[in-house]
Amino acid sequence: MARYIGPKTKIARRFREPIYGPDRSFERKNYPPGMHGNSRRRGKTSEYGLQLMEKQKAKYIYGILERQFKNTFRKAAGKKGGVLGEVLLQLIESRLDNTVFRLGIAPTRSAARQLVTHKHITVNNKVVNIPSYQLRPGDIVAVRERSKSLEVIQNSLSGRGNPYSWLEWDDSLMAGKFVNYPEREEIPENIKEQLIVELYSK
Repeated sequence: MARYIGPKTKIARRFREPIYGPDRSFERKNYPPGMHGNSRRRGKTSEYGLQLMEKQKAKYIYGILERQFKNTFRKAAGKKGGVLGEVLLQLIESRLDNTVFRLGIAPTRSAARQLVTHKHITVNNKVVNIPSYQLRPGDIVAVRERSKSLEVIQNSLSGRGNPYSWLEWDDSLMAGKFVNYPEREEIPENIKEQLIVELYSK
């Protein structure tokens, strides 16, 4: 199915925060898009509107379509123990494409998705080309041997920062380990997951 490939600043302006990272264009126009610009009078958003907007924001941040997002919520609801909203974010964070991005193998989630679908990534020494593949604690995510010299991967790894607490990285092997599911406070995304839970619970 098609994914959003349009202007990212326009989406960031809709949510009034730079959800795709630092953006100079957003800083200049940090108000919702529209022909009347910042002068347009906007009414108060309803409770349902706030819940819907939060779900849409999460989908855009992680690059997930509606059906996948709903299926992930159902999977989270079926798990015993834990707070539903936190479990939902943990499942999304454990997607292969997101983990490839978090490890620094790709500069963006969309680039990570492309690397996975083009068979440049392995999980436990087996090629996996499904971006939504759910990782489990202990899984090893690595760059395929023949793909280690790819410029996009080399450039991304050269600029990687400190790894996330739930991930381990080995530069010599170009491989990372999914140690455990992250705690909510470890996930940096500004998402009010309780609003999403309320929306799907109606």
